[in-house]
Amino acid sequence: MPPPPVRLCFVCLGNICRSPQAEGIFRHLVEREGLAGSFEADSAGTGAWHAGEPPDRRTQATSRRRGVPLSGTARQVEPADFDRFDLLLAIDSGIADQLRRLAPTPAHRTKVHLLRAYDSAPDAELAVPDPYYGGATGFDEVFDICWRSCEGLLAQLRQAPG
Repeated sequence: MPPPPVRLCFVCLGNICRSPQAEGIFRHLVEREGLAGSFEADSAGTGAWHAGEPPDRRTQATSRRRGVPLSGTARQVEPADFDRFDLLLAIDSGIADQLRRLAPTPAHRTKVHLLRAYDSAPDAELAVPDPYYGGATGFDEVFDICWRSCEGLLAQLRQAPG
């Protein structure tokens, strides 16, 4: 019997730009590598402002242009996510702090990691910048950061024992 899939949840503020971008890229990389049964990915936001909405149209356009399909609708992260997921990948340190406060137990807090910790070219803050109020180049930058980070994350998970 194969091992259960590693379950990941990418988390940003509103779950319409950065976290659905990371989720879509991670799914794309997993499928490209033929590992669809080994990993499951989802995304959420710390706030509920956009709950039920699709990813931001600019995020969708950037992904479409790069050949990465996006799906799903925004939702707010909840305490039960700490039981459902093996890793909660925060898009920046503020989100990571919020997730750690939301975690039901100290053991659940250990599931919170910064996505950019897996980036081959991280910035000093390990933050994925929020493109929401900027121009189109911000969405391309986020795509590139998420791509590098998801590649590094997948490489590390593939090397993990068990």
